[in-house]
Amino acid sequence: MPFRRTIIAASIMSAMFGPTSVMAQEPVTAVSTVGMIADVVSNVGGECVASSALMGPGVDPHLYQATARDVRTLQSADIIFYSGYSLEGQLGDVLERFSERTPTIAVSPASIPPSDLITVADIYGIDPHLWMDPGLWVKTVPVIADELSGVRPECSDRFRANADAYAEQLAALDSWAAEAIASIPEGQRILVTAHDAFNYFGRAYGLEVAGIQGISTESEAGVADIRETARMVAERKIPAAFVESTINPRTIQAVIDAAAQQGHRIEIGAELYSDAMGERGTAGGTYIGMIYENTYNITRALGGTPPPLPATLAGWAQQWHLSPVGE
Repeated sequence: MPFRRTIIAASIMSAMFGPTSVMAQEPVTAVSTVGMIADVVSNVGGECVASSALMGPGVDPHLYQATARDVRTLQSADIIFYSGYSLEGQLGDVLERFSERTPTIAVSPASIPPSDLITVADIYGIDPHLWMDPGLWVKTVPVIADELSGVRPECSDRFRANADAYAEQLAALDSWAAEAIASIPEGQRILVTAHDAFNYFGRAYGLEVAGIQGISTESEAGVADIRETARMVAERKIPAAFVESTINPRTIQAVIDAAAQQGHRIEIGAELYSDAMGERGTAGGTYIGMIYENTYNITRALGGTPPPLPATLAGWAQQWHLSPVGE
């Protein structure tokens, strides 16, 4: 009997702590700074990963400061992802400290070749808004899959399969966006926004970008910046300017008012997602939805016609109850 009890006890311990235990199969806790990364992690990780973002809708990462709750969240993470190139501002110091104890990956520098980067005459040096070009952002997908595999090797095949499927969706999104922007009359392909978050988007799709503030939102736009933008808008008869979900719209409104004084009426085209995605549980709360809604609104406001979504994105569109564009 004692021998039997020993066998039973050993079996229980094996069930509790062995490699096939429920405990060992708990999802990887992956914490990302911004939603654009967290959504890629979620798509690649699937059921093997519990993905979350520190910064939610409407939060400006340039100005973000870590809270005590953020520190607790990071302490519970199995792996941490952030963008890099100073996007996260003061949070960078916190992430550096966590890198000493937890795998902490700067996704953009790890994924995007230097030749693809846009350099700017700004405190940043490198424009960090790489997610605005899906053709570049797709390069983060295999890197994230590899990093997750390092934490949960038994899910590596699933990570790779998910990464391949998601990369196909982003490639289709990239092609669709290019076709949509190309439908805008050539003389109207000018994107006026509050700050320079759309340089990669403009380069990818042939749009001239006029951001009033520059790369960072840490400094206010000056009166001269507003007047110069208004003059350009009036001279070139630009039909629409765009506010951003993370920035106070007063700068764009000032441009609209200044253009009106010069005899040109300009409309607010839409609110665009720049440094954060939309509300969770909405299409805009996904990376694909962020780019889709931005592209759709820019195209319509500047006189173009968005084409139907490609078949590769049909499942995504159905999930969010979207009708094919153009119908």
